[in-house]
Amino acid sequence: MSKELAKTYDPKGLEDRIYQKWLDNKYFHAEVNRDKKPFTIVMPPPNVTGQLHMGHALDETMQDILIRFKRMQGYEALWQPGTDHAAIATEVKVIEKLKEQGIDKNEIGREEFLKHAWEWKEEYGGKIINQLKKLGASADWDRERFTMDEGCSKAVQEVFIKLYEKGYIYKGSRIINWCPVCQTSISDAEVEHEDQDGFFWHINYPVVGEEGKFVEIATTRPETLLGDTAVAVNPEDERYKDLVGKMLKLPLTDREIPVVADEYVDKEFGTGCVKITPAHDPNDFEVGKRHNLPEITIMNDDATINELGGKYAGMDRYEARKAMVEDLKELGLLVKVVPHSHSVGTHDRCKTTVEPMIKPQWFVRMKEMGEAAIETLKEGNLTFVPERFDKIYMHWLENIRDWCISRQLWWGHRIPAYYCDECRETVVAADMPEKCPKCGCTHLHQDEDTLDTWFSSALWPFSTLGWPDNTEEMDYFYPTDVLVTGYDIIFFWVIRMVFSGLEQTGKTPFHHVLIHGLVRDSQGRKMSKSLGNGIDPLEVIDKYGADALRLTLMTGNAPGNDMRFYWERVEASRNFANKVWNASRFIMMNLEKAEVPAEIDLSSLTSADKWILSKVNTLAKDVTENLDKYELGIAVQKVYDFIWEEFCDWYIEMVKPRLYNEEDTTKAAALWTLKTVLANALKLLHPYMPFITEEIFCTLCPEEESIMISSWPEFKEAWNFAADEEAVEMMKEAVRSIRNVRTGMNVPPSKKAKVYVVSENEGVREVFENGKVFFASLGYASEVLVQADKTGIAEDAVSAVTSDAVIYMPFAELVDIEKEIERLKKEEEKLEKELARVNGMLKNERFISKAPESKVAEEREKLERYTNMMEQVKLRLAQLQP
Repeated sequence: MSKELAKTYDPKGLEDRIYQKWLDNKYFHAEVNRDKKPFTIVMPPPNVTGQLHMGHALDETMQDILIRFKRMQGYEALWQPGTDHAAIATEVKVIEKLKEQGIDKNEIGREEFLKHAWEWKEEYGGKIINQLKKLGASADWDRERFTMDEGCSKAVQEVFIKLYEKGYIYKGSRIINWCPVCQTSISDAEVEHEDQDGFFWHINYPVVGEEGKFVEIATTRPETLLGDTAVAVNPEDERYKDLVGKMLKLPLTDREIPVVADEYVDKEFGTGCVKITPAHDPNDFEVGKRHNLPEITIMNDDATINELGGKYAGMDRYEARKAMVEDLKELGLLVKVVPHSHSVGTHDRCKTTVEPMIKPQWFVRMKEMGEAAIETLKEGNLTFVPERFDKIYMHWLENIRDWCISRQLWWGHRIPAYYCDECRETVVAADMPEKCPKCGCTHLHQDEDTLDTWFSSALWPFSTLGWPDNTEEMDYFYPTDVLVTGYDIIFFWVIRMVFSGLEQTGKTPFHHVLIHGLVRDSQGRKMSKSLGNGIDPLEVIDKYGADALRLTLMTGNAPGNDMRFYWERVEASRNFANKVWNASRFIMMNLEKAEVPAEIDLSSLTSADKWILSKVNTLAKDVTENLDKYELGIAVQKVYDFIWEEFCDWYIEMVKPRLYNEEDTTKAAALWTLKTVLANALKLLHPYMPFITEEIFCTLCPEEESIMISSWPEFKEAWNFAADEEAVEMMKEAVRSIRNVRTGMNVPPSKKAKVYVVSENEGVREVFENGKVFFASLGYASEVLVQADKTGIAEDAVSAVTSDAVIYMPFAELVDIEKEIERLKKEEEKLEKELARVNGMLKNERFISKAPESKVAEEREKLERYTNMMEQVKLRLAQLQP
């Protein structure tokens, strides 16, 4: 490290150099160390398709703050990093890339496609990790994992087989969410519900054998009519009691369907008659099961109408809708079309409207595991910060359905299920059996499907530590301490990790879940590609440095709340970095001028020294408490205010006279205090601004290896100086009063004046006597006189009252009387002219009657203002002139 700080703070170059130093020294690496208490955070694994965005920057900064804090506190702190294979997202990217090269996924086949996918992962997988390093992330990169590496894959296989053998995993035909574009099933958590403007098409279904009699239904999806197998009414609905059991002619087909009674139907909604399409609606699927209705699938995987659709076969679902509505109109069966806004499910990846379809899929039975996840929260083994997010967690679990885990993709963990080509027996095993256990046939094939991405990331807190093997890491670092994540993936990921952790390890995978909000733009909008309002964190880092970005993201940040990003705030953070840098340079330049003792007798410190030492001591206690409660924004605000105001604006100014006076015997005490307080303040700031604090600290304390592994400041009773704090606060109040008076009288700081401090209280007088050196400097005093009464103070002296004393300054010393009289006379002349003009206007009848009311009111306000000003000027002149 250089012995001297550069003249100006420039994060470029400095940040890369420091980060490399940390890596070279393996400061981020954690080992099983039974002499220390472990503290573990698992990084939510970013997608290998990923690019660092503001959400990542916030998430990773919060984790880094906590891990740096705990590392300095002496914990064996492990921040476990890694990336996620992100099944659908990655497969889509690879397909797009191949398309550009004129290659079709299906033509090259699975094995060849997977080679391309692994190449993609190798090329892009490290990209986001390198970006996280730019941010200063102190994760244990030696332990970096990938959700499809050998260890994680082994864990996935183990869990699948265990759950299958327990009866929790089953295969069955159920209604699932199908994405026609990605051509795969997706889980409920991947469906985004958004309100869309649509229509209710009211259609008449003729009653068989009763000419001219119809049942009117209303639907938002007329194309699914082709798959109707009944119409349902509520059993309590008097209007339709006589219809139950009768048959209806299904329009546009040659089929007849029954009218069934089912409590699912809301009598008050629509017409009270509901078409039932069991193969294309989850609620209808349940009704169908209750009434043994056939399930007719009328769509292909790409959402075109299949061969059962007659003349509509081959049409896209929306094209078929138009054609069918026209045909119904011609047949006289379309009653009316009513505009209707309704919630539509879309795939969160590609934004395509999801089609509910019946498909044979693999499911996880959720009842028992869901109940265990509810219990662990109720028992207090898991807490959310802030607590209000309990509700989202509980709501999702209380309404949980079985989880569809199979995906019709090639990239991902392949399902370890094998089918006998002869007798169709299913075998779930780690490897393909040599022969079928049922018929002995040696021809078997593996299930084509892969597992939902979330199946593997649900195991992340323990699969990364070597589970299912009984590793030292697993025993030492698990369960982890805190999970930091956004509120948007509580149900995707948090819940799945909780029930998977409980089921596989018997323990909740983390004690706390710290929820943060979204980073929005300055107008409060979500940052998105479509709006073009996303701000690239790397651009911010390039312009202002990682420390400035990190501080900006944490300033005013409250758990669970969204925050707005302003460039002005980044500039303010950069200005703070400059302030810290310049103050540190000033201190170091002065440290060279004298011998600074390593230890000092605290009794040799002045009141000002004890005040700032006591302040930084209390700050350490407060910041530690805030960080332990995950109040990261509150903690950094306290550090910021202390450094900027108390330390730089007050203390450094207080000690300057002592540093510049060669005769001052307290210089060593001042220098020891400056160095000690700066070192402690840097440590408290370090988790937030790691680079600048490292550079300054290692220059200030060359005997220390790194601020990262230095000890976290702790409250010391010996540094608790309540009386000195009170004394200095009293003098600060007096200084503020003096400055206010001088500002009001336009007295420049360069003009010094005698200052009298008058107080009957002996203790107060003693405080000001002891603090004369810095009080004179801060109060622009040529001399400070402390006395019990007003003896010797001129009548025209200007006064400033504080809670403990009255401060007097001779008027003549503040102001050049001749010049002031001259200035006031000019002011008097100017005001006389203005008053004459305003009075003239307000006495003019024509002006009063014709001018707008607002203009008249404005002139009246001016009259009042100028009259008051004139009174003040005349009063001042009377005081000054004999």
